[in-house]
Amino acid sequence: MDVATSFDVLYLLPDDAERAAIAEMHRVLVRGGVAIVNVAAMPVLHGHHSVLSAERRRYTRPMLRDRLEAAGFVVERLTYTNAVLFPVMLAVRGAQRLTGARAEESDIRMPSAPVNATLSGALAVEAAVVQWMPMPFGSSLLAAARKV
Repeated sequence: MDVATSFDVLYLLPDDAERAAIAEMHRVLVRGGVAIVNVAAMPVLHGHHSVLSAERRRYTRPMLRDRLEAAGFVVERLTYTNAVLFPVMLAVRGAQRLTGARAEESDIRMPSAPVNATLSGALAVEAAVVQWMPMPFGSSLLAAARKV
């Protein structure tokens, strides 16, 4: 197999299963094959949605790099994504902690059409920028790792 992907799965798995999943991606790839991995990022963003979705961890750049390299991958690209959403998410999650609110429902909502259009445009700009430079923060972490 030339490409293996994992989008928003690894952070839900227990540690042993996470390691096994990464090892399996490595096993099924041909030499030179690439794993594309997207995970929840930045532990500071753990909040109600995290609890309700049974999220076990949020990754940092070094954490994801270490786990991929431990399986034998060479990480070629590693960047945070959704940086545009980070300040809002940080504020919401911080407010949850300050108020002691219980995780009874997800904090993810569809914004009004004008806000959604604005955020979609900003994320499109970010997607263009991230092709040239990695984002320093964001709510997700995206990696491209090669089997050598």
